[in-house]
Amino acid sequence: MTTEIAAKQDLVIRIAGESGEGVISTGDFVTQAAARAGFEVITFKTYPAEIKGGHCLYQLRLGDKKLYSEGDELDILIAFNQEAYDRHYEELKQGGLLIYDGGAFEPSHDPEHLHYNVPLSEIARTKLKFELGKNVVAVGVVSALFGLPREFIVKLLTEKFTRKGEDVVKKNMQALDAGIEYVEQHITDRSQFQLHHSATNPDIIIVSGNQSLSMGVIAAGCRHIFGYPITPATDVLEFLIAEFPKLGGASVQAEDEIASIGMVMGASYAGHKAITSTSGPGLSLMVEWLGYGSMAEIPAMIVDVQRAGPSTGMPTKHEQGDLNLAVFGGAGEIQRLVMAPVSVEDCFWQMINAFNFSEKYQMPCIFLSDTTLANRTESIKKPDLSKVKLIERQTLESNGHQSSENFKRYELTESGISPMSLPGQRGGQYVSTGLEHSEYGRPRYDTKSHTSMTEKRFRKLALLAIDPDLPEAARMGDPEAEIGLITWGSTWGIVEEVVMLAAEKGIKVDAIAPKLVWPLPTNQLDQFMKSKRVIICPEVNYTGQFAELLKAHYLRPIVKVNTYSGAPFKGSQILAVVEREAQANA
Repeated sequence: MTTEIAAKQDLVIRIAGESGEGVISTGDFVTQAAARAGFEVITFKTYPAEIKGGHCLYQLRLGDKKLYSEGDELDILIAFNQEAYDRHYEELKQGGLLIYDGGAFEPSHDPEHLHYNVPLSEIARTKLKFELGKNVVAVGVVSALFGLPREFIVKLLTEKFTRKGEDVVKKNMQALDAGIEYVEQHITDRSQFQLHHSATNPDIIIVSGNQSLSMGVIAAGCRHIFGYPITPATDVLEFLIAEFPKLGGASVQAEDEIASIGMVMGASYAGHKAITSTSGPGLSLMVEWLGYGSMAEIPAMIVDVQRAGPSTGMPTKHEQGDLNLAVFGGAGEIQRLVMAPVSVEDCFWQMINAFNFSEKYQMPCIFLSDTTLANRTESIKKPDLSKVKLIERQTLESNGHQSSENFKRYELTESGISPMSLPGQRGGQYVSTGLEHSEYGRPRYDTKSHTSMTEKRFRKLALLAIDPDLPEAARMGDPEAEIGLITWGSTWGIVEEVVMLAAEKGIKVDAIAPKLVWPLPTNQLDQFMKSKRVIICPEVNYTGQFAELLKAHYLRPIVKVNTYSGAPFKGSQILAVVEREAQANA
């Protein structure tokens, strides 16, 4: 049967197949061209952990208005092989469209969906004599289905392949046209998949979360990165290694994560902003240096792009499982701040804030991204650099007469913050030790010194929690609602969508996601936490790590909603809990 589908406001397309078949490049081409054409775009992609081969997928959601998540059900599934069909067909919504490569497999008949055999491999191999062009044939197919103007893809392909010669450009254009023509000839009714789009906007850029936070690193004034490659954080290291030499910076691919964080501490001690990027297994190796940064009161930036654990876990899959490690990891009570951006655009701005607060409070910062946010591509506004405000660390103003005998590097100030000196600065000599110490930096093990210095370090953490310059928490919904949703990181996008879906059902919901997740920003959270009949906390881990932090502080019950499959939430999972809690008080 043919199912009628109303005019669409957005479209969810998933391309799936074997790594090496061009799945990711197909999605990237369509995404970039669609964004240039004026569509709103948001993506989700996942790679195999194997060096060669393995299943991968690329999901893109397109629309003419702001999008908040990659979407739940699929409107279109493009299956390059049998495995792609077997894994993803059940997520195709009723009336959805399956495009399959008939040369690879033949699906079972299903009257609830539309099936079209588009022999991608055969077109590329036989008609075009260009087997490598299968992915560009697929680009033509996808673009024709939803109405992406050809000129935007032509320009993109030209930019991509010109350096390889005119013949390669010509072959790819033929592949593009072959895909478009096949759809026009065989899928004549495409009205249910056509999308309107806004006019092109020169102020829009298409970036991933890793690229966005890397640009934020540069905007924050950092010019030093020391790192060791690890999925899914390697993009940050590669981006900054390429850019820093142009800016007079320095970068080192270290022998391991321990060396990386040691180099960051050394550069920061010398007065330079410095960063390392890693994932959970690497962060666990850095914990001892984290304690040193706290005791010696040295700013340091650690990007943790979380992935599924424990141990090496699933290197390319999604999880928000490192919060406890970021907040509590280490020997003794380590002062550190933990920030979590909520979107690709937010990665840029929160990276700047993270550097500002790390420098201001002279303590390490752990910047928690995750696999979904790192790899997600979105069309965002170009950052307005006039809005970038930098905060620098307090430093010793030498008067030319001061000596090392009276420089109190760890002076017991009311704020807990004491000025730093630079190596070689006259009158600023001190030892930056990981041992407990006096105000002068000399090792001290007596009860009085440890008590006063512990209180000094914690005064900084207490002030940070209520700092008036903290970034505003993300908010959405009805402030008067009895149901509250609180989350952190990339899960915020799904929560935003759930708030809108609940409103359509007549359910009022208020939602919040702080950007500073440790210490808890109580000025932003107190009223929210106290005013709701029920608090629901969705996060991508098994134990509800953020929910437990909130419960410990606010001493109230919290409804945990958790997923831990290696994939992000579907909005329907959270919405079902919201509906249940609404009915409980009906």
